[in-house]
This record gives sequence, structure tokens and C-alpha cells, in this order.
Amino acid sequence: MKKFASVVVALAVLAGSVFAEDLKSGLQKDSKVGPFYVTKVAGPEDGVTVGQNLCYRCKYGAKPQVMVFARTADDRLATLVKKLDETVGKNEEKQLKAFVNIMADSKDAADASAKAFAAKAGSKNVPIVVPNEFANGPDNYGLNPKADLTVLIVSGGTVVGNHAYEKDAYCESCIESIVKDVVAAVK
Repeated sequence: MKKFASVVVALAVLAGSVFAEDLKSGLQKDSKVGPFYVTKVAGPEDGVTVGQNLCYRCKYGAKPQVMVFARTADDRLATLVKKLDETVGKNEEKQLKAFVNIMADSKDAADASAKAFAAKAGSKNVPIVVPNEFANGPDNYGLNPKADLTVLIVSGGTVVGNHAYEKDAYCESCIESIVKDVVAAVK
């Protein structure tokens, strides 16, 4: 009976990792991205001061960009941001941009989480922001409340890639897949 229970648990874990890829969150491929406003918490010298409210999506225009929406600012997110930071730096001539939206149930919680995360992430090329619609991101982007991480890869104002994961469902290979899609989008 114990062996059977172990097999059932193993299959459930495997099924969970397979179905995590099927989670839909955010604008899907070929969707146009609209404006939304955020407050910069930290990041590179890019003409935007910390505390300034703006539309980064608008600032970046048609340039290739990565929009990260995260509910949990943990070590996995830090790993993703470090890899994106490196990728943005390597693709400066292609004008690749990225920004990370930290979301939470309250504006104060989102701000505190974003500040703590920014200190941990140490991003040189990727701003850390809090969206004005702090609880679930911009309404017109359709972020799934079950998604702990949603990554939109955008080129020419259109979504060319979308990755969404439930809490604890994304891993190192997921991060590598995201970065691979980002690199492919700027070729």
C-alpha cells in the first residue's frame, strides 16, 4: 500500500509540473500591449527617478521588452532577474529592455517587498517597479490570480511569448526557457 501511495504522489507531482505550463495568465501571443502605470522602486539610471510614476511600456515603445509580473519576490525571482539583467546588457545594441512588477495585496506591502527584493537582486539594467494596480497588475492585461509569475515577451508592441507559473511551479529549467525565448525575440 505504501508503494502505491508513493506512486500516486509521484504521478501527482509530475502531473502538476506538466499542467503548470498550461496556466494561462496575461496577454497571449499576438496580442497588442496597452499602457499601464507603475512607480519605480529601484533600478538603472534610465532617466526615471525612484518614486516616479510612469508607463515603462510606453517609455520603451516598440523596442523588444520583457514584462515580469511577480507575486513572490524570492530567490527564484532573483535568479530570473539576474539572468534577464545579463541578457539586457548583452543585447543593448538591439535595445532590449525589461522591467519587473512586484505585486501584493496592498500598496504598502508591494512597496516593501519591491524595496527588499531590489536590494537582493542588484539589477543594473532592469527596473523594479510596483504597478498602480498593485494587487493583480493592469486590468487590461488579464493576469491570472493563480499565477505567481507571469512573463510577457514583447516586440513591436505585440506579445511574442508568454510564460506563466503557479507558486512553486517554476524552476531553473523554466527560467532558462524564459531567457531562451527572450534571446530568440531579439534576433
